[in-house]
Amino acid sequence: MAPLVYLCARPQEGAAAAEYASFRTAMHLDEQGLERWDLVREPLPADFTTRWRGAVVGGSPFNVSDPESSKTDAQRTLEDGLARLALAAAAGETAALFTCYGIGVATRALGGEVTRAYPEDTGPTAITLTDDGRRDRLFGALATTFSALTAHKEGTGVLPAGAVLLAENEGCPVQAYRVRDTLYATQFHPEPTGRAFTERMAVYRDDGYFDRGDYDAIAARVLASSLSEPPRILRAFAETF
Repeated sequence: MAPLVYLCARPQEGAAAAEYASFRTAMHLDEQGLERWDLVREPLPADFTTRWRGAVVGGSPFNVSDPESSKTDAQRTLEDGLARLALAAAAGETAALFTCYGIGVATRALGGEVTRAYPEDTGPTAITLTDDGRRDRLFGALATTFSALTAHKEGTGVLPAGAVLLAENEGCPVQAYRVRDTLYATQFHPEPTGRAFTERMAVYRDDGYFDRGDYDAIAARVLASSLSEPPRILRAFAETF
């Protein structure tokens, strides 16, 4: 059986390696069960639908809504690859779970709208399942309201056609959706432990997600949060696909 793959969109090698480890831990997979492909340095291979049985996409300091003129060649290439993945997953040709930055690429590729109107502060936030979320095969076993970690400057303003809203909150109305039963996308991060997230915060403390002087206070809130529910989505994805 072909493995799953983690598609990396982070230029920072240390943060990328830690994110990959977080996904493996959350999904209960080793390096053979969840391979790694670095989209920052290597384009998505043409045979991705047969090489891997599905993919998970993490975060990135990039933003889909950045002006095209400001994007590097690496960002444009990886966004093209992720768009191909989104279209293939939406067509049922493979399975994919896009998170944080990934949801923006998927939304835009499938005809939805990405906007700067719904940023969220770095740290824990409350997420609530919709009625469809409570019936979903990946989300349905979660608590109706749970805590998850966010840190983003953009969000989905209009869902792609045919997308089913699975989770929401007041600050960012689209927290998760699916298209068919093979493409899932979350605005929040389902993979990191609190400790892993604070280590990631340290890497990006000068990237405008939060005031660097607030690091200790935010980290304390993260470490005090219960984050048991989000990783269950990833375990269910690994078991289903």
